[in-house]
Amino acid sequence: MTHYSIGELARMTGLSTRTIRFYSDSGVIPVAGRTVGGFRTYDVDGLARLKLVRTLRDLGVDLPTAQRVLAREVSVADVARTHAEAIDAQIRTLRLRRAVLRVVARNGEVEIVHELARLSEEERQAILDDFFDEVFGGLELDPGFEQMMRSVRVELPDDPTTEQLEAWVELANMVRDPDFRASIRNMSERHQEMRAEGVDMSGRSDESMEAFQYAIAQAREALDAGIDPNSPEAATVVARINEKWSAVLDVPVGPELSRRLEEFSDPRAERYWSLLATINGWDNPVPDTTAERRWLTEAGN
Repeated sequence: MTHYSIGELARMTGLSTRTIRFYSDSGVIPVAGRTVGGFRTYDVDGLARLKLVRTLRDLGVDLPTAQRVLAREVSVADVARTHAEAIDAQIRTLRLRRAVLRVVARNGEVEIVHELARLSEEERQAILDDFFDEVFGGLELDPGFEQMMRSVRVELPDDPTTEQLEAWVELANMVRDPDFRASIRNMSERHQEMRAEGVDMSGRSDESMEAFQYAIAQAREALDAGIDPNSPEAATVVARINEKWSAVLDVPVGPELSRRLEEFSDPRAERYWSLLATINGWDNPVPDTTAERRWLTEAGN
């Protein structure tokens, strides 16, 4: 039977003699014999056990668990699976920390970013639910519209990108902003009034979205064509847009239509959906229409 000295094991495994002696003293590798001079020797089984322990330790498995594997109290596969899951959790934690640090590096806010990043899915949704309770509470809105708004959840990944975390921080701050809440509450109250007047609000969202997209497209064409928002050409564009909105809202072109459009024109409402798209990783995020909105505002004044 082949026997190896500690020095030979060290050369064969790359471990130090001190480490091998420690494993031997711990019972990881049993002593197979002694030399004439009294030095410990180990057999092939001891070498195999030592190599397995070395591999497990290199992978981060603690010594007591490695000893359980050697004792066949637990399989290598089970240990590997459990350890991999633990590493996955550590990776998610590290990625979240990295995202938090990068956001903090950009905006300098530490406490609020860290607090919002650590919230559970239920706690994140509670922030939105509280927002909806305030802006919709007590109002008779179209059931389909309210259900649609409340059904969209915040699905921030466990390991978000910097952009996703930034979007979540901005969204959370937005829906907790009293001014934004007051603006959306006003829109909701007007929604209730129109519904009470007999206006069918069930299909209003689709029609309004079509009109909004038309307005943005018209503004984009004007921008691409270099049309000054204060020019007669711009007035013609605005007139076409107003006609579109007049048909959708069933309100004649004039002061009442202008007031109605202003009531439903808070750009933060669109920003809300843009942020949700970024957070949730939607394939078709809401485009940035800041330039088009700016042009429409100047052209309409």
